[in-house]
Amino acid sequence: MRFKLALALCLFAAPLLADGCPPAPDHSQALSQLLDDVREAPNEMLGRQISNQMWEFWADAPDEPAQQLLDEGMQARAGYDFLRATRAFDRLIAYCPEYAEGYNQRAFVNFLRQDFETALTDLDRAIALSPAHVAALSGKAMTLMELGRDAEAQEVLREAVKLNPWLSERYLLKAQPGQEL
Repeated sequence: MRFKLALALCLFAAPLLADGCPPAPDHSQALSQLLDDVREAPNEMLGRQISNQMWEFWADAPDEPAQQLLDEGMQARAGYDFLRATRAFDRLIAYCPEYAEGYNQRAFVNFLRQDFETALTDLDRAIALSPAHVAALSGKAMTLMELGRDAEAQEVLREAVKLNPWLSERYLLKAQPGQEL
């Protein structure tokens, strides 16, 4: 039964995917405002609320087939079904190669699988597509730490914290010689 359902979904989705992915919604102004707001947040609680709002925009896929693939992958990842998650994100990236969140989510799966080099490649692509993607930047910093590339990790983490001073990863920053955190 599952096979028939999967086959039907593939056959149904194939014509939709063949049409090509439209551009991702342009949330740059809203995200820019949220980044301004988070830098001005007076406390961590408000900073976290603003940070959570950013996810609403990052996870807004270009169209319904892309959204279904993103949601499927995120649901599979949440259930620790990394193979299914990777397959969904692979299909999302093949369909929407200019959508940063597909790369970011696949990187997260690979990070959890401890395939840090593969995660780093996807994070670099996500950041190239969306330079102010704070989650991708902090993910890259964490990945570089796992690879033992601490100096690079600190540099990337400083960049992320500059964008969002309330990141939970900010506690991983090390003081630079002659500077306080």
